[in-house]
Amino acid sequence: MGQNTLAASGSVSERKFYPAGLKPRRRMIFLRRLLFILVAAAFIFTGGFALFATHVSSLTTPANPEKADAIIVLTGGQSRLDAALDLLKAGKGDRLLISGVHPAATRRQLQLATRSDKSLFNRVDIDRAALDTIGNAEESAKWVESHDYARVILVTNNYHMPRSMLEMGRLLRKASLEPYPVVNSKLGEGRWLTKPEAFRVLFTEYNKYLLALARGIVPVKPTTDGIVVVQAAAE
Repeated sequence: MGQNTLAASGSVSERKFYPAGLKPRRRMIFLRRLLFILVAAAFIFTGGFALFATHVSSLTTPANPEKADAIIVLTGGQSRLDAALDLLKAGKGDRLLISGVHPAATRRQLQLATRSDKSLFNRVDIDRAALDTIGNAEESAKWVESHDYARVILVTNNYHMPRSMLEMGRLLRKASLEPYPVVNSKLGEGRWLTKPEAFRVLFTEYNKYLLALARGIVPVKPTTDGIVVVQAAAE
């Protein structure tokens, strides 16, 4: 009777230790498969980042881009604005949209900051509604469609270009986009690996790019409280 009691208590302990319905051998197989999936995911993520960083670092600023109907520049640095205004001055586009300008910034302040003459700045439109890259794409699409432009040059930094092209391309279905990456520092030939700040910027942008890709599968929208899934409106 004592042996039966011990056997019974042992089986109870065994049932408590292992998940219900999962025997030791199956549990080990499950853990191995889970570990394999995690390692594979980490490998893919790391490899994807290396490809992303290498691609971005190899982008160069076109020496003499073909003329387009218009130019769009996304705010985020003086070098972007200078490059876009130089294109406008060179006649590479008829008008320029500066997207993502701070609401408090006036046209006069922008003109003085970029050292542009009044005649050139008369061909500049300002978007103050966009707060991020998604907003840039939305406001830029409205501007392009309102002017019926067919070809647009997009100006932003090289590391920001893949995500900008992705977001813009989703909305600008009729107009073609010509990337004009602005390069502030040379990171080719693996130099980004030796510069901590450049590595951080590229890694952050890579994660944002992955999120932008995910939005094409599961529609999500950034909010002040985080990221929420966008639900289709009921008909």
